[in-house]
Amino acid sequence: MRLSRYFMPILRDAPADAQIVSHQLMLRAGLIRQEASGIYAWLPLGLKVLKKIEQVVREEMNRAGAIEILMPTLQLADLWRESGRYDAYGDEMLRIKDRHDRDLLYGPTAEEVVTDIFRSYIKSYKDLPKNLYNIQWKFRDERRPRFGVMRGREFLMKDAYSFDVDEAAARKSYNRMFLAYLNVYARLGLKAIPVKADPGPIGGDLSHEFMILADTGESEVFAHRDLVEMGAPGPDVDWDGDLEPEVARRTSLYSASDEMHDAARFAAMPEDKRMTARGIEVGHIFYFGEKYSKPMKAHVTGPDGKDAPVHMGSYGVGVSRLVAAIIEASHDAAGIIWPASVAPFGAAVLNLRAGDAGCDAACETAYKALTDAGLDPLYDDRDERPGGKFAAADLVGIPQQLIIGPKGLADGVVELKTRATGERQTLPLDAALKAIIG
Repeated sequence: MRLSRYFMPILRDAPADAQIVSHQLMLRAGLIRQEASGIYAWLPLGLKVLKKIEQVVREEMNRAGAIEILMPTLQLADLWRESGRYDAYGDEMLRIKDRHDRDLLYGPTAEEVVTDIFRSYIKSYKDLPKNLYNIQWKFRDERRPRFGVMRGREFLMKDAYSFDVDEAAARKSYNRMFLAYLNVYARLGLKAIPVKADPGPIGGDLSHEFMILADTGESEVFAHRDLVEMGAPGPDVDWDGDLEPEVARRTSLYSASDEMHDAARFAAMPEDKRMTARGIEVGHIFYFGEKYSKPMKAHVTGPDGKDAPVHMGSYGVGVSRLVAAIIEASHDAAGIIWPASVAPFGAAVLNLRAGDAGCDAACETAYKALTDAGLDPLYDDRDERPGGKFAAADLVGIPQQLIIGPKGLADGVVELKTRATGERQTLPLDAALKAIIG
């Protein structure tokens, strides 16, 4: 993409009401624009990042055996009345009437809809297990939306729902999602730890939040240091095998956010194993058994020939929230530092003297080579001072910056800057391209 043709509105200063660094940088770098309190338009740069995160989540859900569907944003209130949640959910639910005076709502989550879909088609335990997931916009009418997309009213969420014949099978599904989530965050360049969680209005008796560690996190996290260093299980998980040992290795070690913290248990750990940090919640998983299937009569015929409610779990990842969370975990004074997996562009070509024949030719060569290699480069071909180009490339966080100017070309070299480390190399153009492309 040539920047002269692109839409990337950069602000010199963030609006005064942007309180946290991710909100400030998302506005300044032109990722989002606020349309109303807690509601944002996603501009081209932000949408590219959002789609890349969505794809990582999708790939890991598919790998773990979940099946993608797409459910509506507007839901029938009658389904929520069946489950008993319509009146209990509270003021965060946006309730709507259509022209026929039917009660609808803008879905804050989708347990009722997916249970209705399931019960319409699945009647036998032989068709289980099933895990259906959805990447869709949700709405919760937060009383005090703040921190940009970190706590907005409209947000993009991946929500998966498992259906099993009994509790033992349901816990196997839970374990799949537990490990799949660790893989998601690792691919996004994040260090995430699972912590025991309060299930809240979703309900259930088994629940974990996934917290990524960031100095600006909203919660305090207390954990065993070995858990933090354990990392993700990786792509070679046998998803049909016994995952309990892998899950137990992590859940046997202490971890909790401030609201669930047991100070006595934490103090009983060896001092060198106690770790405290700030964390941002980026995922929440639940096992809640028959909480929805029983009132909504989502039954299957079991091996004994009797009908019984299925056992369910739900698994949420805040896709739009992750954009902000990555920035909170990875930035510096100059701007965003994207991991390569979700960077909006793989590399930047900075022409320090647009209109100069030699610079233009070298930049065109580099731009074509990077494009052909599938790196989706951004070519800054604007008639702009070099300082402005450097600042823009750093602000939006492009991982590799190829800097081409007349002085370097006179000596047969260009400059290659790695955004994450600030390392600069002076190389011939071919060598610089090889270093980027690999």
